[in-house]
Amino acid sequence: MTDKHVIDRWQDCKFGMFIHYGLYSIRGEGEWVMWQKQIPRTEYAKLADRFTAENFDAPHLAEVAKKAGMRYMVLTTRHHDGFCLFDSKHSIGDFTVAHTPCGRDLIREYTDACRAAGLLTGLYYSPMDWRCEGFFFPLMYHDSALKMRAQCHAQVKELVENYGKIDIMWYDGGEDHWLAHGMRLHLPTDKMHPEDLLHNPIIPDFWGEDELDELVRSRHPEIIINNRLGRRAHADYTTPEGVVGGFNVKDPWETCDKLSETWGWVPDCPVRSAENVIHLLTDVITGGGNLLLNVSPRGDGSLDPTHEARLMEIGEWTGRYGEAIYGTRGGPVRNNKDFGGAVWKGDEVWFHIKTPACLSFRLPVGELPVLGVRAITGEDCAYRVEDGILTVTLPETGRDPIETIVRITLGGSADALFALPDIDSFDAFAV
Repeated sequence: MTDKHVIDRWQDCKFGMFIHYGLYSIRGEGEWVMWQKQIPRTEYAKLADRFTAENFDAPHLAEVAKKAGMRYMVLTTRHHDGFCLFDSKHSIGDFTVAHTPCGRDLIREYTDACRAAGLLTGLYYSPMDWRCEGFFFPLMYHDSALKMRAQCHAQVKELVENYGKIDIMWYDGGEDHWLAHGMRLHLPTDKMHPEDLLHNPIIPDFWGEDELDELVRSRHPEIIINNRLGRRAHADYTTPEGVVGGFNVKDPWETCDKLSETWGWVPDCPVRSAENVIHLLTDVITGGGNLLLNVSPRGDGSLDPTHEARLMEIGEWTGRYGEAIYGTRGGPVRNNKDFGGAVWKGDEVWFHIKTPACLSFRLPVGELPVLGVRAITGEDCAYRVEDGILTVTLPETGRDPIETIVRITLGGSADALFALPDIDSFDAFAV
């Protein structure tokens, strides 16, 4: 496990950019198109002849991430289809960017751009490979399964040895249950048969995660690793998808979610509003987590203009209210998906109020003095303290149209509030 100060640094970031880009981007039907449409692997491989990535601009992506208020990035080095965005010497069938008209090592460009922009550098890697029968039937096609595992170890070694300092290793598809249920995943209902319900046996330690963990951490002692590989015993944090309103202020976690409706690019796909994303970010950070928000470059590598425009809107908001986002921790009271929640740092607590209908909230403060309560926009808020409970009345005017943020300054560290009875179940909005 990584030292706490390294995990703290990542938790301070709060907001990151996820990028799904690969051969599937050319088709514009999402990153699971090979599986969902059951495209033969030889037919799917022909997409490599059209992969030019002429407008993939890693420095621009990093610039957009920074302007949006994101402080780390994670890019797909290789998705479940097996195609590598880096010049891997160990890819089954040489299925890499080096063997396309692009010919550039996009992962090198990306990692260089991340570090130049001062962003934490994350690499997504899927150990599974739809081209290998051994993924679906690891006992029946044992040689194929072992070949797939060897590919995984060799490619992870390339990634951690050839691209400078890596801050985040983001595995996907390496959980034991994927091996057990791999045949059923995302299979269209009209194509299912009774035999599809059969489960392959779980194979403990199939990926050799002890060896992989030692390999990665020996090269990068300060790397953090998610929980999507094998037994998860080596994970530094968990990565649930699409979690809204969760509350876990004890363990490091991150939710990954999408700016549009798919991870891989689909033309004319609806994009979430800035308000929706900001409220999602609020739900996550007040619950104690980080948000990794996905964008989808088009087939030529360029960022969809609708994605970029939305991120700039979000960046205007995060730029104004950064003190109530970065470096904070969730709590001390449980968040509420309808109204909002709180974060804290040092002697200050910030309440994020998502709805104009909320006119007041409460916070147990015990014996801690309350030195002041103000909206971040500058308005004083009326408040009173009775029986160790602070009650705040919000101003009726001057409130931010997306979210009102109120800063409470205490006469001591807000960390002391966690020792109060039932603090983690207190409903601040039941007024």
